[in-house]
Amino acid sequence: MVKKIMMVILFLSMIFEVGLYSASVYSEEIGVSDEEILIGSSLALEGHAGYLGTQYRYGALSYLNYINDNGGVYGRKIRVIWYDDGYDPPRTIANTNKLIDEDKVFCLFCYVGTPTSVKIIPIVERRKVPLLGLFTGANVLREPFRKYIINVRSSYYSETGKVVHHAVEDLDLKKIAVFYQYDAYGIDGLKGTEIALKRYGLSPVAAESFIRGSTDIEGALENIRASDAEIVIMIGTYAPCAKFIIEGKKRGFNPIYHNVSFVGPNKLVEMLGEYGEGEIITQVVPPPCQTSLAGVEEYVGLLGHYFPEESPDFVSLEGFINAKVLVEGLRRCGRELTREKFINAIESIKDFDVGIGADINFGPGDHQGLDKIYTTRIHKGELMLFNNWEILKE
Repeated sequence: MVKKIMMVILFLSMIFEVGLYSASVYSEEIGVSDEEILIGSSLALEGHAGYLGTQYRYGALSYLNYINDNGGVYGRKIRVIWYDDGYDPPRTIANTNKLIDEDKVFCLFCYVGTPTSVKIIPIVERRKVPLLGLFTGANVLREPFRKYIINVRSSYYSETGKVVHHAVEDLDLKKIAVFYQYDAYGIDGLKGTEIALKRYGLSPVAAESFIRGSTDIEGALENIRASDAEIVIMIGTYAPCAKFIIEGKKRGFNPIYHNVSFVGPNKLVEMLGEYGEGEIITQVVPPPCQTSLAGVEEYVGLLGHYFPEESPDFVSLEGFINAKVLVEGLRRCGRELTREKFINAIESIKDFDVGIGADINFGPGDHQGLDKIYTTRIHKGELMLFNNWEILKE
């Protein structure tokens, strides 16, 4: 009898230990505890692209702070570790390895830039760590399909393709030049422009570059000016692009100037001053002044609440939308959160209305959430939506 009792006790203890082990496996999911979900980000907070990273961060935190103040996600607060990489790829690699290996984050979030982000693709794929919300429209982050990379914004191919379409179809322009940053970002924008032009049997009349982090645009300006370009598609950041436009106009070179969204639209307008009138910037989110849209109104209100010294901005609005997608994915996972369940949850998002006039859609094999492009034009120091390209003939 004693022997039987001992066997029963041993059997029950084994079951109990297995139960404890199973529970501990879940409770020790990387970056997840009963109280919080730990997220990591590497982005430019200082240096020549620091404006982009700081605004991106303000927008994301506006929504995440709101979620945390209202109980978090299934009782867990979302905490983000932010590392500055200065828009420098080696620092991005070091930050990413630290976030994964030392900080042990659940996922990565809100990275800024093409040259930085492309360098950590192998790390993300090898370690199987989700990366959601990148401030880059580079095609290499979209094709081939990458299971652990989740793009919310539209691509540079979509931005440059739209501009080329309207330049050729509506304005009958044939002389299109490209001014681009000499790195993965600029080259991606150049390639997207070339693909779009090829549909019309055209190629750039000039393609001139500048070095990332510099404002040495003189040689590029003179060569593009000599090409008699009717429109210049610009793939860079605010400082060199502003200098190019100002110096070009001072020298009587007055084509249509177009910038893609990564330029930092509000900062570019500020730097251009009176020289910005009439120039075009394509956007991946609507203007932050368009508060008739529910999502924009919510963003403006929360940004004002948590960061009252900051003005609404295209870049921070994009960060805000990323945060909404992140939270939606976490909610769809339920209480038992794992990285693989998070990927599956993101892929289940269909017709997700974040209040910007375009729904977000993902799916298995499709990690591109938005495709809409908004076209804005500088008018009296403000960026205004416009759709009638015919006015550019005036």
